[in-house]
Amino acid sequence: MPPASTTDDTSAKPPQPTPAQLDAVRASIRSLLHQPTYDDGSAGPVLVRLAWHSAGTYDLASNTGGSNGAGMRYEAEGGDPANAGLQHARAFLEPIKSSHPWITYADLWTLAGAVSIEALGGPKIPWQGGRTDFGDTEAEQALIPPRGRLPDGAQGAAHLRAVFGRMGFDDREIVALSGAHNLGRCHVDRSGFEGKWVRNPTRFSNQYFRLLLANEKEWRRTTLENGVEQFVYEEAEDESGADGNSEGEKEERLMMLPTDMSLLSDPVFRRWVETYAEDKDRFFADFAAVFAKLLELGIRRDAQGNVVNQANVQTGYQSAPKKSDVPQAKL
Repeated sequence: MPPASTTDDTSAKPPQPTPAQLDAVRASIRSLLHQPTYDDGSAGPVLVRLAWHSAGTYDLASNTGGSNGAGMRYEAEGGDPANAGLQHARAFLEPIKSSHPWITYADLWTLAGAVSIEALGGPKIPWQGGRTDFGDTEAEQALIPPRGRLPDGAQGAAHLRAVFGRMGFDDREIVALSGAHNLGRCHVDRSGFEGKWVRNPTRFSNQYFRLLLANEKEWRRTTLENGVEQFVYEEAEDESGADGNSEGEKEERLMMLPTDMSLLSDPVFRRWVETYAEDKDRFFADFAAVFAKLLELGIRRDAQGNVVNQANVQTGYQSAPKKSDVPQAKL
């Protein structure tokens, strides 16, 4: 069912969805999170990454990029190497697009990330709908951000400040957003890195910060076969089986990116790592606020919460046609 119109003018632009319609989409998202054959059994972490990357292209100085438009549907943005593997996340959501064809991809992707965080044990993320999908006109295509705006995990603190500062985030917000690494894992064929940050990568917590600090002296720099450097930590074997493994079974080693380790070496970042490691409630509160801010980057709203970006005013709530159910790296 399309969003209910508040006018009898059949030529009116598509209106934004109602809360009831969005609640139905939320329920559909929760129902698909369990994916026993994918990664660690949940689509949630990769949906969080999809939401993150769809919004993380924002540039404050030029007011370009961000989640409005769902530019990742096009090769110009979707083909950025930093988005490798996100075709799986987009494909997970296609059945929802089939059931609710009125919803825009821009809303669906960001809502899926917010719902996933809460469903995986994290805080409730404030979220508002109304984003439009860019079309194929020259003017709309010009709004798609250039590649190279997303973080590079092989870099350090200066890089993090440059990338996140471009979006308008301060040091505390940078560390809080890094806490998204409580979820999911890296894949060599996507990011070039390999492994998970925490033991349970489908449960949102502050474990990422606790492990960074607790194992600070044990994180060992290693070079993967592809030449990429990362940090790894292997726990000593637990012969008592207290960790739930049978005797002699070796735990998968944990990993950290160079950007993760820079949160320890930089004194300002480190202060927030220590705060969040000690205070889970503070981390949850700060993360909820900053993730909500991330998803709203570049979005302008009126007093009623309606999106008033030029593209939205011109086209209304423009929902792009459904794409393939099969993951496609090339768009």
